[in-house]
Amino acid sequence: MWKTIIRRVLLMIPQILILSILIFILADFMPGDPFTGLVDPNLDPAQLDAMREAYGLNDPLPVKYVRWMKNALQGDFGRSFNYQQPVTAVIAGRMGNTIRLSLLSIILTYLIGLPLGILAGRYNESILDKTVLVYNFVSFAVPIFVLALLMVWVFGYNLNWFPARGSISVNAVTQWDKWMSQLYHLLLPSITTAILGTTSIIQYLRSEIIDAKVSDYVKTARSKGVPIQKVYTKHIFRNASLPIASGFGFTIVSLFTGSIFIEKIFTYRGMGYLFLQSINTRDYSVIFVLALFYGFLGLIGTLLSDVILMAVDPRIRID
Repeated sequence: MWKTIIRRVLLMIPQILILSILIFILADFMPGDPFTGLVDPNLDPAQLDAMREAYGLNDPLPVKYVRWMKNALQGDFGRSFNYQQPVTAVIAGRMGNTIRLSLLSIILTYLIGLPLGILAGRYNESILDKTVLVYNFVSFAVPIFVLALLMVWVFGYNLNWFPARGSISVNAVTQWDKWMSQLYHLLLPSITTAILGTTSIIQYLRSEIIDAKVSDYVKTARSKGVPIQKVYTKHIFRNASLPIASGFGFTIVSLFTGSIFIEKIFTYRGMGYLFLQSINTRDYSVIFVLALFYGFLGLIGTLLSDVILMAVDPRIRID
């Protein structure tokens, strides 16, 4: 396993390099620049061009990329035009919110998805199973931004059960109040994310359990007198959880990526919200680092999924 992990990590180096070049080219093709709409429209064009020259925006694309790469290798990923801070400081300030949101969303997703998938598979064709299937079809069909807007309208504005925007209350003074306020603001977006995130878990788990119930190893265990509860917990669930385990690496990685739609609709100031803000303001430094960071996390997620799959089932070997 360790040879596989080391080989995959080494392969990430040229992948990240190619990804950085592609992202840099796409970012350079974006219309406008960071100064578009952010300066006095009556400003002398010569002064505006001098500002672009000072920041190196008029340099050829290869020159800009080589300069950025040299600085990045020294730990300098550039400076945000919008916030006038180092890019790493801007992203680090939003990462905590995204991790909290994603962590609670993942916990709620598995707390909902695993029991429903197990019950639907164990008692398939029952009323419970059909109810779970209806829920699954609806959650699969509804776009995330539609459900998020509906949740904000119903529970945020009409019922006023949860705050509809922000990540913390301005009235929170003590550390305990800040923690409680952050949790309170997390609940509605996390529940919204979890409702839609259970679709694949329920579907995979239900299908695998239904197939496993009629397999030879289950029949053998039952013929030996193994209690039905032990058959499900020790034999069926372990084999049925392989498809879920294969995607768990991406689930872990999502702790850092968050959801752009959820953060935008709930005005939750995480990394996804920062990414959209940076696109609107053409903050190239932040856009490039975030896009590269997301691409790197995608590669890590693939590796983690393979490692987890091999750990769950040692018979699996992935080259």
